[in-house]
Amino acid sequence: MTTITAAPSAEEAVEGLPPGFGAGIMGRVAFGIAIAFALFQLWSAAYGTLPSQVVRAMHVAFLLLLGFGLVGNLVAKTMWGKAFFWGLGVLGFLTGVYNWVFYADLLKRSSFLTPFDLTVGTVTIVLVFEAARRLMGLPLAVISGLFLAYCFFGQYMPGPFVHRGYDFAQIVEHFGFGTEGIYGTPVYVSSAYIFIFVVFAAFLERAGMLILFNDFALGLVGHWRGGPAQVCTVSSALMGTISGSGVANVVASGQFTIPLMKRFGFRSEFAGGVEATSSMGGQIMPPIMGAVAFIMAETLDVPYSAIVMAAIIPAALYFATCLWVVHLESGKAGLSGMSKAELPNPWHAVRDHWPLVLPLAALIYLLFAGYTPIFAGTMGLALVVVLILGTPLAAAIGPRAFRYAFWIALGLASAAFLQFGVNLLMLVIGALVAACIFVKGGMQTLVIVRDSLAEGARNALPVGIACAVVGIVIGTLTLTGIASTFIGAIIQIGENNLFLSLVLTMLTCLVLGMGIPTIPNYIITSSLAGPALLELGVPLLVSHMFVFYFGIMADLTPPVALACFAAAPMAKTSGLKISLQATKLAAAGFIVPFMAVYTPSLMLQDGGAIAASFGYPVEVVYIVLKTSLAIGLWGVAVVGYLFAPANVFERLACFGVGVLLMLALPWTDEAGFLLAALLIGQHWWRARQPRLDAVS
Repeated sequence: MTTITAAPSAEEAVEGLPPGFGAGIMGRVAFGIAIAFALFQLWSAAYGTLPSQVVRAMHVAFLLLLGFGLVGNLVAKTMWGKAFFWGLGVLGFLTGVYNWVFYADLLKRSSFLTPFDLTVGTVTIVLVFEAARRLMGLPLAVISGLFLAYCFFGQYMPGPFVHRGYDFAQIVEHFGFGTEGIYGTPVYVSSAYIFIFVVFAAFLERAGMLILFNDFALGLVGHWRGGPAQVCTVSSALMGTISGSGVANVVASGQFTIPLMKRFGFRSEFAGGVEATSSMGGQIMPPIMGAVAFIMAETLDVPYSAIVMAAIIPAALYFATCLWVVHLESGKAGLSGMSKAELPNPWHAVRDHWPLVLPLAALIYLLFAGYTPIFAGTMGLALVVVLILGTPLAAAIGPRAFRYAFWIALGLASAAFLQFGVNLLMLVIGALVAACIFVKGGMQTLVIVRDSLAEGARNALPVGIACAVVGIVIGTLTLTGIASTFIGAIIQIGENNLFLSLVLTMLTCLVLGMGIPTIPNYIITSSLAGPALLELGVPLLVSHMFVFYFGIMADLTPPVALACFAAAPMAKTSGLKISLQATKLAAAGFIVPFMAVYTPSLMLQDGGAIAASFGYPVEVVYIVLKTSLAIGLWGVAVVGYLFAPANVFERLACFGVGVLLMLALPWTDEAGFLLAALLIGQHWWRARQPRLDAVS
């Protein structure tokens, strides 16, 4: 019996599916379906000849086929159970084929669907709910189910929640066809953007990018105080540049960093907290960020580069907070850094693996040069494939000068796609595949490419299914108009107190995040709170980033902290204990969104009074310095250490001064800076006294 496996991903560990594709012939079938899924998505992205509605339907069809197939292979215990789930998968796939074959007819029959059309739509909705329950857990399916039930029974609700009522055919057409329900914006983004970047990350990981990141981080910060934990933070930040899944980062890098931190004296729960906190930051780490960033760009109709620009400073502050709290915790515990002699040279790591950086650099250039994320992601992925396929060919060339000439020629041929289009790049890849058949190590390289395609498709399953089922929520909002009720309530509160509206929005994100992942959390909350906060004067991009940040925080805060429970087996302690430490480490995640609302220049948005008087750059620098000081003081408050252990009064004072700096009221900044200077000076003098007494 043959078992085909792929490298484990976070979704495999957390969402209920064991690793791999299964044993025997059905395992090979699932593996082949994953490759076909990846090739279909890449072909549709590269050439774009199919209507968007067909691509969305086939994307969901492949998700259902592969998802139910893996449940049958890896979860079902009996032969009948395996056959049942494979039957559901095939049925789900046929719903997509139906949308493709009868695409023109369905457009003509809009609002007058046949009974068979309605049957197909009903089956699609039921299968998406069941796939979400199997792959994402019960809470997300229940929440989406409540919204669907509201469409059927909302006419019997009291007061402001009542709607006019909709018949069965109208509801099925709204959710099972068109672009307002399952095939709405989230599935469009999943099929057009997210899938490509998930596969891109899978290729880079297979090519050795994780090794490069770990070696670079070890050499760069391993010798700092608390070196192993600093390495964890930096490597997770780097990993976040190619992987938008925080939980995936926990599983991928935690196996190395958590045991290393524990060996150097960090408590198990703190080691797990560092890994969970820094890994979740990967979702806000440019240039790729998380799947939410692509959904946000599509929802707000802004360039993806605008989302990246808004995230740069908050992401830097987030990871700076992690480094700062680790520094304080290490000082409190008396831990030093690692010996420089046993650490790799970070620049040697870059020298040895520098080709891996080129596709990432090309991707960043394309994103910021104004190309669409679809084009940038597809071309970035193609360049990674060229790099991987070219490696065994270059190794077969003897003289170094000829190898350099080969890489230069290959690079020029690949870069020519900007002038001559996608077909040229496909010809280059085809030629490299053919050449790899005849050189030493070439077949192993082709296996890496094959496995990366399958692994990327599998890793995209949870994201895609979440986007499909959350389309039910968005469809309910557009069909019934219930969002206006919630928006009105938030506006009514915020007219008197914007801060209270922000706190309510934050709590909504945190509560929703107890049961559902970041993506559906963001989609639901931003659909409700985004327009309300806009009415209260908060820039739309800032309000969406506010919701995004607290969706991430929900994966770190008790009682249900997904990233922390993913780190628990490696840390060998409870996820709840890790969650408490992660909340402490992620102080910036709670401060930055609030400060950005009151001072949007923190996200490089519109300037305020300082910009009007002294220029926009001055305001940005000032806000960053003020935020950094507030974060630093909060770090002292939660850890209880700066130059020496801080007493209760000093910790409370640090927290209070941090709040003063966070508020944008008259004289709060001046009072905050003055009190911070007095507080830090007093603590430094108190910490210095024992040393002076010892000397005298």
